[in-house]
Amino acid sequence: MTPELSALIVTAGAWILLHLVVAGSPLRRVIVAKVREPGFQGIFSLLSLASLVALVMAYRSAAAPGINFDLWVPSHAALWTPLVVMPVALLLLVGSLTTPNPTSVGMERALHAPAPARGILRVTRHPMLWGFVLWAAAHTAANGDAASLVLFIAIAVPALAGMFSIDRKRARRDPVGWQRYAAATSIVPFAAIAAGRNQFVAGEIGLWRAGVALLVAAAIVAAHPLLIGVSALPFP
Repeated sequence: MTPELSALIVTAGAWILLHLVVAGSPLRRVIVAKVREPGFQGIFSLLSLASLVALVMAYRSAAAPGINFDLWVPSHAALWTPLVVMPVALLLLVGSLTTPNPTSVGMERALHAPAPARGILRVTRHPMLWGFVLWAAAHTAANGDAASLVLFIAIAVPALAGMFSIDRKRARRDPVGWQRYAAATSIVPFAAIAAGRNQFVAGEIGLWRAGVALLVAAAIVAAHPLLIGVSALPFP
């Protein structure tokens, strides 16, 4: 193991612990009692930004040619995975940002909306976090190198754990509102629909959101060589 990869593992571990321990454990309540919720959000945002910058810098060092190494050779199908999955991940992100979501910070009052589970929330109550998970999973499959594996684990683990942590916090703060919302939604995509507790309504998601997701996906593909240094296309 190279020193650069070791540094990346330590930085990724710090990023994961920041989200799981500071934001997703009883320690959060202790901190909030001292500095109140706005103070906690400010401190956590600064720590997250600093940790993210450190993670990116550590990844760039560990992924440098001659330092990074392959763990497996991606198949042809795996190379296509990001191109297929990323529009879906981006649709989840766009849907999350443009739909009032009771699981988002500051949107708890949406629990008491006449129909709190609309649009992309019918699919999953955590669309943004699932977008990050899909992004991480698709790129892990397509890369196969040690540095990328550590980076995308660091992205996926807090996202997956955050779904359960957020649910617990909302249930604790508003048991009645949360019970109503949780009964009509699910963590796992389409689980509530499959169980008959909701229905898929494509019109609520809207073609415009799909269009925005596709435009962003196309922009990422175009900018990928400049931003990341390699093409996002699975062919020359």
